[in-house]
Amino acid sequence: MNHLNNTTSRRSSLKKIGMVMIGALGLGMSNKAIAKEPKPKKQVLDLPETDQDIPLFSGAVRHGNTLYIAGKGAHFDGDIKAHTDHVLKELQKELERNGSSMEQVLKVNVYLHDLEDYKGMNEVYRGRFGKNPPVRTTVATYGGVPGKSLVEIDCIAAVD
Repeated sequence: MNHLNNTTSRRSSLKKIGMVMIGALGLGMSNKAIAKEPKPKKQVLDLPETDQDIPLFSGAVRHGNTLYIAGKGAHFDGDIKAHTDHVLKELQKELERNGSSMEQVLKVNVYLHDLEDYKGMNEVYRGRFGKNPPVRTTVATYGGVPGKSLVEIDCIAAVD
């Protein structure tokens, strides 16, 4: 009877060793397959200041399936609602031109000239990104937003 237990114990041990080896080989193979996939590279999509030898910033950059849109402002006379509407329309154009959409936006940063404009900005902003809005940070900037804009908005979006 003892001989039977030893044989069963050895078989069990051999099965475990075999499973570990198969697992290790499988893991090694999947790591090699992953290593062969090309890594995403930064792709500049829009250079807003083309009159300079080296631009200060890019208007849009894609890295893999992620799109980064630089801040958009509204540099005309108007109130916060008109500025917010203009900025959101400009963001939408940039997103669509680069293969994304308002519904695919993941993160938004809103920069207000004056925190008193928070309520008016939200009235125009609400619903513009679909039923599932992105995460958002809103701040009032010390010294205001550059130019005449009462609001500047940038975003990060997914691209299919």
